[in-house]
This record gives sequence, structure tokens and C-alpha cells, in this order.
Amino acid sequence: MIEECLQGYRVLDLSQYLPGPYATRMLADLGADVVKVEPPSGDPMRQFIFLDEDDISPLYKQVNAGKTIVRIDLKSDAGRGQFRRMLAAADVLLESYRPGVMDRLGFSRDALQSINPVLIHCALSGFGQEGPYAQRAGHDITYMALSGMLSHTGTPEQPVVPFPPVSDYAGGQQAATMIIAALLRREKLGQGGYVDTSLFEAAFSWQSFGLAGIGRPDRQLEPGQGVITGGLACYQIYQTADQKFVVLGALEEKFWAAFCRAVGRADWVSRQGESMPQTELILEVRRLFAGNTRRYWVQRLAAADCCFEPLLEPEEVVCHEQVSGRRLVEGLHGECRPVDVRLPIKFNGHYPRERNPFREECASSVANRWDSASGEDAKGET
Repeated sequence: MIEECLQGYRVLDLSQYLPGPYATRMLADLGADVVKVEPPSGDPMRQFIFLDEDDISPLYKQVNAGKTIVRIDLKSDAGRGQFRRMLAAADVLLESYRPGVMDRLGFSRDALQSINPVLIHCALSGFGQEGPYAQRAGHDITYMALSGMLSHTGTPEQPVVPFPPVSDYAGGQQAATMIIAALLRREKLGQGGYVDTSLFEAAFSWQSFGLAGIGRPDRQLEPGQGVITGGLACYQIYQTADQKFVVLGALEEKFWAAFCRAVGRADWVSRQGESMPQTELILEVRRLFAGNTRRYWVQRLAAADCCFEPLLEPEEVVCHEQVSGRRLVEGLHGECRPVDVRLPIKFNGHYPRERNPFREECASSVANRWDSASGEDAKGET
């Protein structure tokens, strides 16, 4: 079972909103005991965008499912004492404060090493722990802008705001990956570790394609101009007669030829290599799709093997046969529970279990539980 991968590891999560909690939810999915420490007022994500009937955002529920939530005032002596006690028994600490905040709270790097020499400490910030932007505020859209990511979106006239927030998810996943790598290193060397990673760097690390285009005379990666940025008729989004959309991804010659034959336009086959942007060919294919409904095109192209799919709305996605066939969605029928995607991995023939909702607990009971296990090997051996 995939939940056995990190069973016995104890994780403290000091982060809020999306990136850090997404990282620790991945660790919880893999079996770690994750305790999320929130201030007395709670994580602001609890009231983010919209609320369920219990006045808690389903977005908060999704990203914190499977965790234990405790509230501690880290600005008080009593709160710091409770947190220090949990730190001593933890395997991992993830925090997403700006650089310097942990020091002001009394938990500098030296202090953390003194409390728990084998702790894996992950600092997930906007721009990293040093550098000219270390103290600069940011959000997903600004990290994407500085990384160059937004320069490839939309049209030549107007970039677009991507969704979901790419930097947030990329940063969370990068943090989780490095935490697991640090735990593997600790198994070999018996040493703790310090991970310094950022949302900007996560977005920037995804720009290898974009950076490869620097200085080239062609316009292959400019929005609306290139192979995978909207310059080809065979790699496009088209609107149908019922104001819905379909997507064609027929980059390879065989897929383009299969599409052309399926729609009765064999004369288009030889035009795949026309210079970009293929404005006229795109208009012709656009007129074709605009002549009938999305349902019609899905049925007509079902057997064409040409990399064609409908552009689905969220309500359609969760009911799709591929999603249900792979057991990817959970929570569809729960009351006051978000619809969410399970960890998208099948391990040793088993699907991941459904996540439990988050549960709230007092800090002292968590500390007692962790203390009681401190005499045992946290990896399940006694």
C-alpha cells in the first residue's frame, strides 16, 4: 500500500494557504503523520474564495485532508514550549515564512539543530532565503511573470492568467520531493538537513524549453506563433457550434492525416508543414468545427486516433469514464466535503485510500502521542 511509504514519519507543517499545505498533504498521502500548526486565528485559507455550510472553505479542506490541525501561539512562551516539545520528536519541519521570521520566533537554524539534530527542515518561501528578492512579497502570478512563464501564454497581444496557480503547485511538489530525498539521505548518513527552495525557482525550473529559445531567429516559442504556442492548426483549441470547445493535438503526421481523413478534408494533409503562424489553415479548421456541436465532433472523431478531445468543464471531468475508471476522484457524495483528486499513483497494484478529513486536536495531546512513540523507531521497528 502506498500509505506504507512514509508510515511512522512525523511532519510539522507551519505553512498556510496552498504551496506548503499541498506539499505536506502529499506526505500525508504517503503515510506520514502530519500535524499542521496554525495561529490561534487559524489559517486564512479557511475562509478563502467560498465557504461550505460549516463556514470553512472547501479549498482548505482539500489541501489539509488527512492532517491533524493544532493551534499554537508561537509568540507566547507557552506556545513556543509546546512547539519545541513537538519539534524534538518530529522528523520534518516545513515552514513558509519570509526569511528571518523563524529566527525572531526563537527557532533559528542553530536552535532547531540543538532541539533535534536529525530534523529535516524545509523552508519554502517566495524567493529563497537570500538574494535581492528574499524579503519581497509575491503571489503565484508574480512568480510566473518573473520566471518568464507568462511570456509564452495567450496571444501576441495579451498574455493570460493561468489556472490553477502553477508556481504554488510546482513549489509544493518540489518541496515534497526534496523532503523525501533528505529523508533518504538521513537513512544513509544519520544526519538532518536544511532544504531552501522557493516558488519563483520552482516556476523558473520549468522554463527549460523557453530558455532554449533565447537568441534564436525563429519565433517557435512566442505565443500564437510556434509549434506548441498556438502557431499550428494541428495543435489548437477550437470553438464548436454550441459555444463549447474541443482540442486538437495532432502534431505527428500520422495523427494529422487521420484527422483530415476523418473530417473529409484529405486536401489538408499536405498543409501541415505550412509556415507559422498558420493563420489561413487555422481559420479553415475553425470554420469546420464551428459548423457542428461538441457532441457531434466527439462522436465523429471517437475512432480516428488523432489526439482529439473535448475541453471539459469541472463538472464533466469528475464524471468522465477515465477518471472513474482510475478511481481518481473522491468525496463526490460526502456532505460538506470537497470533491478532490486522490494521489494519482497506483502502487503495487493498489489504488491510494480515500483521505480522511482534517481533524483538530490540542497541541498537548499531539505532543503526548509523539512522546509516547519516542522510545520506538519512528519507521515502525521496535
